[in-house]
Amino acid sequence: MDMQEAADRAEVILTEVEGGINPPVIWGRGPSSDPICTDWKNDSTGTGHVTRRKQALTIISAERRGSFLGLIERHWKASGYEITSVDTDEKFPAMFASTPDGFRLALAIGDKGQAFLDVSSPCVTESEVSDPPPIPRDTPLPPNPNDPEDPTSDEPFGLPYLKSDFWSATTPISSPTPSAAGS
Repeated sequence: MDMQEAADRAEVILTEVEGGINPPVIWGRGPSSDPICTDWKNDSTGTGHVTRRKQALTIISAERRGSFLGLIERHWKASGYEITSVDTDEKFPAMFASTPDGFRLALAIGDKGQAFLDVSSPCVTESEVSDPPPIPRDTPLPPNPNDPEDPTSDEPFGLPYLKSDFWSATTPISSPTPSAAGS
């Protein structure tokens, strides 16, 4: 596998994770990278790795973050991924996994409801890597109030700004009450 093939595989993983979230959230592109891999002397090994990132533009409320993480954890396990670590911090929860072919996944939640999803490849044969593809949209997004180009914006860029009736709700998801045995 070369770096372009690794980038393509990372995009497939991102798309599969997105497809496992129901109701869906709206994603934007995060910064991607494709550095070379080095040995202990910091010399090139003729290999490199690729990281593709997305960030949710949908606000994930504090009350729904556990459910969001749980949904993705179940999806990762059903995909054959190994959960390698979970950070249960109340304000900044995160989860990490690896695929059988050596890709690493990270999902981190920020205090403003931002969700960051990263997929990183193992070191593979060094090659040119194209930019990530644009995210297809059925409908255009509303203006981003966090846009630094907007002089009226006083919020930092990168914060989620789209509300979801489900994921942005400030009530926890209630579990159905189990019925009493024999009734």
